[in-house]
Amino acid sequence: MSNRLINWFKFASPQSFYPLAGKMIPWFWALTAVFGIAGLWLSFFVAPTDAVQGEGYRIIFIHVPASWMSMFIYLVMAAWAGLGLALNTRLSGMMAQALAPTGALMAFLSLWTGALWGKPMWGAWWVWDARLTSELILFFLYIGFIALQAAIDDPRRADKAGAILALVGVVNIPIIYFSVKWWNTLHQGASVSLTKSPSMAQTMLWGMLLMALAFWMYSIAVALMRVRAIILERETHTEWVKELEAVKR
Repeated sequence: MSNRLINWFKFASPQSFYPLAGKMIPWFWALTAVFGIAGLWLSFFVAPTDAVQGEGYRIIFIHVPASWMSMFIYLVMAAWAGLGLALNTRLSGMMAQALAPTGALMAFLSLWTGALWGKPMWGAWWVWDARLTSELILFFLYIGFIALQAAIDDPRRADKAGAILALVGVVNIPIIYFSVKWWNTLHQGASVSLTKSPSMAQTMLWGMLLMALAFWMYSIAVALMRVRAIILERETHTEWVKELEAVKR
């Protein structure tokens, strides 16, 4: 058991993780395609028309997975950042940096698809609803994290400053999730819950879950591609990167 743990710990080194990430990327892109095609087919061609919202409800198959991923990626990013802050591991900061742009993209998609959904439902593109406002704050937290790291030249100092911001911002995640329960909001409650049966048709549910898996696989694939680029940038002075660059030439 201890030998297995030691084998896994070796991947905490950027030098060891770089080739592993390269091997995993094609698999996650393949899963993105499989789940995405199946999810889009179920969501837009099989799932029935909603009795109240008509065809316009189908935007939830993009909006809900993007919203889920925007929160989940932030938690993972903060966990990596906190790990780097506590243990001073190089790869942790790199992973947090790699995840931030994808998290910002998911928050952006959540906000815009929410606006497109809200216009016919509420008669307005935007309202200062508790969930919408807290999701907007999440988007700004991502942008702030990215900007803060870019503003500091020393990568290790940038990682530490970013980690503090990321950890402070974690408090916003439960606010987003529970906002519809804590306050009287226009935003509808959760359609999918771990403690209750789903309030939607099975084909709608499966379409949403498949799209969520596609977004998840996409996020992992892009983060792995980005972290490989970050590793090469930060480790450019090391012998193994110099040897790698020489082989590529």
